[in-house]
Amino acid sequence: MSATEHASAPGESSVTRMLEIFDVAPVGANTFTGSSDGGPRKVVDGTQLLAQSVVAVAKRLPGRSIRSAHAVFVRVADPDQPLEFVVDVTHEGRSIAAASVAVNQHGRRCASVSVLADTAASDVIRHHAPRPRVAGPAESIQADMPMAGRELRIVGVADVNDPAEVGPPELFAWLRYEPIPVRDDLAKALLAHFTGHLSVSTTMRAHAGVGTSQAHHTISTAVMTVTVSFHEPVGWDGWLLYSHESTQVGAGMSYVRGQVHTEDGRLIASFTQEAMIRPLRREHSAIPAHARL
Repeated sequence: MSATEHASAPGESSVTRMLEIFDVAPVGANTFTGSSDGGPRKVVDGTQLLAQSVVAVAKRLPGRSIRSAHAVFVRVADPDQPLEFVVDVTHEGRSIAAASVAVNQHGRRCASVSVLADTAASDVIRHHAPRPRVAGPAESIQADMPMAGRELRIVGVADVNDPAEVGPPELFAWLRYEPIPVRDDLAKALLAHFTGHLSVSTTMRAHAGVGTSQAHHTISTAVMTVTVSFHEPVGWDGWLLYSHESTQVGAGMSYVRGQVHTEDGRLIASFTQEAMIRPLRREHSAIPAHARL
């Protein structure tokens, strides 16, 4: 199916639309601008800001390959307002380059992203963690997280948001995208975009009576940081497996680590997430979910 067949109606989320959003436009030597897709929640996902920052640095440092990015999300961004990405190149050597990105809206900082880039090099040694031995996409359960051009299936879990869904603090998600970007920076942006989506659900799964359906109603949750590392090469075809494992939660914060494997077993990215999981303060109960942090 072609990219045009997956184009969405105005206001509807789609992979094609997200790739357009990721592709931030230069408005100066070090400044880029972008828009958002807030979806039905009317809030910008932090991983969208991360993906856009990856593309901004790739455009600022042409010829370099983005190897990792660490994002800290400090303020909710309004999906109806433009975003500004200011790139500060802190080092530009022959092999390694580094940059920081200030993500601003109306002069206020929404996120800070540190990015590492390099030039291509041949292997000295190579190994990678094997793909987890879990059910394949055909045996997994279709998830209700609609986006035209994206198919999502969860291994063995019918509803990741259900407080009655209890099991080990891990989730395995199969994703298939159409179109798959040809450009390296957009492919990495697309990989990064899903890294924060299931972290809170993964953590809550180990605790009976607690689920992400309660988020912003009786529990306050937010992804605070995402770090993603890209393992060369990042090209893929068909399904991707996102593996999530929550290794710790307490004192109001959770920690999740994950990996992205191709269906044929290559490890193409690794990631970590820190999320806030706290009681919903009474004074916040009347505040719309999209305005809280």
